[in-house]
Amino acid sequence: MAIRAVFFDFGGVIMRTEYQAPRQKLAERFNMDYEEIDKAVFNSESARRASLGEIAEDEHWMNVLKRFHLPATESKPFRDQFFGGDIIDRELIEYIRSLRGSIQTGLISNAWSGLRDFLAKEKLLDLFDTVVISAEVGAVKPSDRIYQIALEKASVSARESVFVDDFPENVAACQKVGMTGILFDDPEKSLERLHRVLKSK
Repeated sequence: MAIRAVFFDFGGVIMRTEYQAPRQKLAERFNMDYEEIDKAVFNSESARRASLGEIAEDEHWMNVLKRFHLPATESKPFRDQFFGGDIIDRELIEYIRSLRGSIQTGLISNAWSGLRDFLAKEKLLDLFDTVVISAEVGAVKPSDRIYQIALEKASVSARESVFVDDFPENVAACQKVGMTGILFDDPEKSLERLHRVLKSK
């Protein structure tokens, strides 16, 4: 069956932490290591609730600031340094743009309520025919439900779609519902794998 849609993850695929130094320096400021500060922002109960849309992104950041005993005025400087090493992959963006018209492109992201505005600000919303953000739909990867929502939005079957993600458990979950999964572990090799899949179908 021909592939009619390709879905991409955002964080870890389209935008990646290429430089660890800014986050590392922030961790050192609080006598923590890199993994600890990463967990405080991304893997807390507050982060889980923000990913499900139970709280807004700004409320999550207020919870993070409380964890570090920081005033609200520190929100922007803290975020700016935490994400200071994150880079948007412009080559990947051009590749996704090149698919438009010949195949549907979509986003499936575990993300907080601010992602859509961020995509609009970075002029990335027009990359995708469909955008599924966990905070907006109340479901997170690797739950089957978020993939089913994406497939319904795109009006394609699982067998007609491919999903690219940097977490093995998310790739395994999409395969469980019948999609073709591609693990994004190296930008060049991962795109080569995607290209081969699209050519072979």
